[in-house]
Amino acid sequence: MIGDVLSLIRTIFDIILLRKGPEALPRAPVIFVIAVLLWLLSSIGAWIAVDDYTGNTFLVGFLISVVGFIMYALLINAAGKADRIRQSLSAIIACGAVISFAVLLVEALLPHIVDRQHVSAIITIMLLWSVPVEGHIIARAIDRLWYVGLVAASTVFIVQLFLLASLGPLIDPRPPPATEVAAQPA
Repeated sequence: MIGDVLSLIRTIFDIILLRKGPEALPRAPVIFVIAVLLWLLSSIGAWIAVDDYTGNTFLVGFLISVVGFIMYALLINAAGKADRIRQSLSAIIACGAVISFAVLLVEALLPHIVDRQHVSAIITIMLLWSVPVEGHIIARAIDRLWYVGLVAASTVFIVQLFLLASLGPLIDPRPPPATEVAAQPA
């Protein structure tokens, strides 16, 4: 049992490092459940560890993620590979959760070693790495070259950013503090 879990984690890391694709994951529904649980754990960890992370942040992030999953599922289905949807979404969710855990570790440990700007840069690079990872997963799922998956993942990322900008006031509807209002030009 523990060997199976370690093998699963090793496979997820291999997918993140672009060595394997979603086909390396078992097709069992329990893998999808494990991936979702990992994602929920990483979200709860962020909620606890990050000061600005609120319930609204979680809900908006969940909504934006679901939109991305739907777009990927539609793409995989349109490519005639509907039998690969659950396996591919499991890979995307699990890899995203592992990257989120890594971001939490960086957020917790690196501020004691380097300044805040370097920590923010490292976190941004880590989060942006999810785009080529998702592109790799999608390309393997639909049997296309890597750049087709990268274009698909970039498109989903842009749509998600647009949604985040549109839903931004829902995340933090409070007006900016008086110091920020005073500093803004009229």
